[in-house]
Amino acid sequence: MRDVSALPRRFCVVASHRMNLTVLGTLALTGFTVAFLHAALPTHWLPFVLVARARGWAHRKTMGVALLAGLGHVGLTSLLGYLIARLGQEIDEHDGVWFKNAAGAVLAAVGVYFLVQQIRGAGLRHHHLPGGHHRPTATCGHEAHGSHLEHELRDSPLVESRTGDWAAISGLLVMLTLSPCEAFLPVYLSGVEFGWTGFFVLSAILAAGTLGGMTLFTWLTLRGLAGVNLRRFERFEAGLLAAVFFTLALMMWFVEHGDHAGHAH
Repeated sequence: MRDVSALPRRFCVVASHRMNLTVLGTLALTGFTVAFLHAALPTHWLPFVLVARARGWAHRKTMGVALLAGLGHVGLTSLLGYLIARLGQEIDEHDGVWFKNAAGAVLAAVGVYFLVQQIRGAGLRHHHLPGGHHRPTATCGHEAHGSHLEHELRDSPLVESRTGDWAAISGLLVMLTLSPCEAFLPVYLSGVEFGWTGFFVLSAILAAGTLGGMTLFTWLTLRGLAGVNLRRFERFEAGLLAAVFFTLALMMWFVEHGDHAGHAH
């Protein structure tokens, strides 16, 4: 005879699993959007185009250098994400409700910081190029022509003829590899409750969004099909990051994950 008493429990397990998939899917979509839009910022592709033009590199070589730098960028971000996931899981096991509230508060606080930066006119965030001597001024990000990065590159050895190609390539690799995608790290924090499955899913999303965005915009700009309008995002980078952090904070506070819903039963 069928055990009727087991039906509600089975229903809760199925509902919990579906809710988990829905929330993880939403988080993955958010993560891809963050990674792709972050990769669309000129700091992730314009230096490769400008250096390639100054040094006369072929398109294939430029794309290869950009892809290699992107892999380093993704690798360091994933490593930091691993540390966040491991620490977060240990805290979440002891007090999941406290962790969600505290993590949401941290995300919101960082969002406020970037919003204030944007309001104060510091939306353009500097990514100093190796060997450059550029110093921020009030006119940064408001140049009449071209991207601010072009002005930063003018005094960088990356475009000087006396600097060898390997030195220029190494400079580009170091520049991006040692500048992790800080906008994606809170996504790892938001995915702590999904365990290591969430970590690996989000790492794959990070790689797809970042490498896809970098190679796409590098290729389009090399072909002369992109660049002018996208460069305007430079001055709004802090504001975009603020929106990302606020969105993740709201998800942390108000989106109930399936495993917690299941525990309530």
